[in-house]
Amino acid sequence: MIFEILFMGTPEFSVPILKSLNSKHKIKAVITQPPKKKARGQKILKSPVHLEAEKLNIPVRCPQNLDNDTEFSFFKESNVKFVIVVAYGQIIPERFLKIKNLLFLNIHASLLPRWRGAAPIQRSIIEMDKETGISIMKIVKKLDAGPFMMQKSVSINTTDNFLSLTKKLSETGSNLILEALQSFEKNEIEFVDQDNKLATYAKKITKKEAKINWNNSAQKLIAKINGLSPYPGAWFMHKDTRIKIIGAEVSSVQGNKGEVLTNDLVIGCQNNSIKINLLQKEGKKVLNTKSFLAGYKINKGELLL
Repeated sequence: MIFEILFMGTPEFSVPILKSLNSKHKIKAVITQPPKKKARGQKILKSPVHLEAEKLNIPVRCPQNLDNDTEFSFFKESNVKFVIVVAYGQIIPERFLKIKNLLFLNIHASLLPRWRGAAPIQRSIIEMDKETGISIMKIVKKLDAGPFMMQKSVSINTTDNFLSLTKKLSETGSNLILEALQSFEKNEIEFVDQDNKLATYAKKITKKEAKINWNNSAQKLIAKINGLSPYPGAWFMHKDTRIKIIGAEVSSVQGNKGEVLTNDLVIGCQNNSIKINLLQKEGKKVLNTKSFLAGYKINKGELLL
């Protein structure tokens, strides 16, 4: 059976899921965040989902604020059974959720009730979880608290970063949502209530939180770097320059916390040290350590902030 669907999503994570749904079902419209102006040059940037929808010739809507009568009427009169939501970026208004015969399904990148909220992928890596996954859940008023109908786990490797884990989870979500829609076709649906006592929250990453604290263990620092790589990036200050660490590994070299211990950027921390492999100055390209140090000096013996 081919279902008619409204799709709501914005970032790159949502794109493979949109493509998967479009291959089997009819996407009547895509709702995504409005284009934004890039800081330099004021170039207008459409969201990844917006660009993909245009490639697929799917109508696109970009409301600044979803909670208005025009959008409400559009949803109410859409004559679809499902609204599939994948990292859309706005809370779905309660009156939308109450539209008769319209089911809002969210594809959430965690094994709920762990990591409800805005940054589940980053938090799972930063907290050194061994696994995460995809939950397909019914959207309710309370954030990510609705019952789920399907879950599938995904292992987190020590080498995974935000980018690689996002790709794995997006691929998993692409397949799982098709299975979920098949369950509706067969009338084999069972929603399971979440145990709210087990809920944890993945709050949005702030720039202040992304700053490296050299008092942490090497393993904890690597987890933070991986969880924030490549964006927004864990960072430290060198003199008046903010520098992001995009890639690093644990080192056995011993030294003071925050001290540059070698000429190839091994930095001391609470136990052992980390060796920085990829760096980025604000607004510049990501470089390996050798290329970075060829144009910017950080000397052995310095203390990093």
